[in-house]
Amino acid sequence: METDVAIVGAGFGGLGAAIALQRAGFTDYLVFDRGDDVGGTWRDNTYPGCACDVPSHLYSFSFAPNPRWSTTFSSQPEIRDYLRGCVDRFGIGPKVRLRHEVHEARWDDKRQRWLLRTSGGDHTARVLIWATGPLSEPAIPDLPGIDEFAGTVFHSARWRHDHDLTGRRVAVIGTGASAVQFVPRIQPAVERLTLFQRSPAWIMPRRSRRISRIEQAAFRTVPGAQRAARAGLYLLRETMGLGFLHPTVNRLAARLSLRTLRRQVTDPALRDKLTPRYAMGCKRVLISNDYWPSLTRPNVDVVTDSIARVVPDGLVTADGVHHPADTIILGTGFHVTDSPVVRRIHGGGGCSLGTAWAPSMHAYRGTTIAGFPNLFFLLGPNTGLGHTSVVLMIEAQLRLVLAALRHLRATGAQAIEPTTEAQRRWTEQIDRKMAGTVWQTGCSSWYLDATGRNTTIWPGFATSFRMRLRRFRPADHRLITADHSPNEPEREHADAV
Repeated sequence: METDVAIVGAGFGGLGAAIALQRAGFTDYLVFDRGDDVGGTWRDNTYPGCACDVPSHLYSFSFAPNPRWSTTFSSQPEIRDYLRGCVDRFGIGPKVRLRHEVHEARWDDKRQRWLLRTSGGDHTARVLIWATGPLSEPAIPDLPGIDEFAGTVFHSARWRHDHDLTGRRVAVIGTGASAVQFVPRIQPAVERLTLFQRSPAWIMPRRSRRISRIEQAAFRTVPGAQRAARAGLYLLRETMGLGFLHPTVNRLAARLSLRTLRRQVTDPALRDKLTPRYAMGCKRVLISNDYWPSLTRPNVDVVTDSIARVVPDGLVTADGVHHPADTIILGTGFHVTDSPVVRRIHGGGGCSLGTAWAPSMHAYRGTTIAGFPNLFFLLGPNTGLGHTSVVLMIEAQLRLVLAALRHLRATGAQAIEPTTEAQRRWTEQIDRKMAGTVWQTGCSSWYLDATGRNTTIWPGFATSFRMRLRRFRPADHRLITADHSPNEPEREHADAV
């Protein structure tokens, strides 16, 4: 089946792309997703307590405000329902192909088309928008002996709701954003909870509250009320970015976090285990009011020794201690800098994106990649944020995508890609801007790839990223015409990034 634009992923990125195309008059597109519903990560992550750590009015599309958010920080079911509502609101449902996992996407140099092999059949497309997001492929640790475990093992992103945890001995591996949310929910029900911690997290109070009916009514009826609330949150969150760009600014927040830890955890030995010894922001800063208190309960153990192996009835740590368990929950995050899905994408000459991104990811403006014509990668390298909503970044990228498509239409060219020189300059600029930020202070985090580069986070404010993507630069791109001849950019204009 032929379509002009193929979109892979039906989360914020994919649905946002579909809506943006629809509103701009590009109506020949299809959205492919492996799941049985839309929502992406907010469909897949259904663990107890799953919620967003970005304010609701920011973690939503600017063109689709939701005056009915029930709390200032939304829960997973509410965000999933919001995305479902966007599908209905903008009438894009007929364009969505669920249960269509894309096994391979390959650029055909001769036909100048993307060839997609999906679980629901083969498709071709002129343009490919990849929007599976960085939090779609769970990271499963290679634990010796895990295959011999006699109990149940699952990742938090694939929660086993059919597995009752009541009265069980549960081992939780990982102390990141997911564990901080589900550990307090399951702790009261389990007989024993053993939490295996590699490094403690900086945690700030979760200042969430109910949004009153009066506020909701105002957002529905008063012109500009919700836009004003969103603008205020945007400015507040942008100021928080200072602490990531200039680590000394975060010292006040760090003191607040440690003061909260001292108040909530009175046992000195446990508090010492939970005290971070790296700059705040070097790893993801978490928000919670009940995580630390849950670890003080009599049925909880926090283990900081590394796991040596898994045995049929539990886990053994490097100190030789056996920790009984009949259930193992992996709160071990996702493949972010090494996602296996990139090996499914093959660009010009058959080169896979996995090969092109070895050992480190790079993309022009985080969106397009030299050697991969007509490929647009949403939430690609260095488009993440530590302080505000990635939806802002997605919308900036979508404006760039639309500008590129309009340029193709105006020039009559078949395909477009960034020049290697423009991509190189962009990457070098990113690396220069990264110097001196909190992410370069020496801690190990999922922001860093195998080479030690931060290929995940944008080293600046959301505003600066949006400004840089506001104008499309033809001189930074290579066009491919219908007769397959490349149209190289004018060199005198190719230096601007």
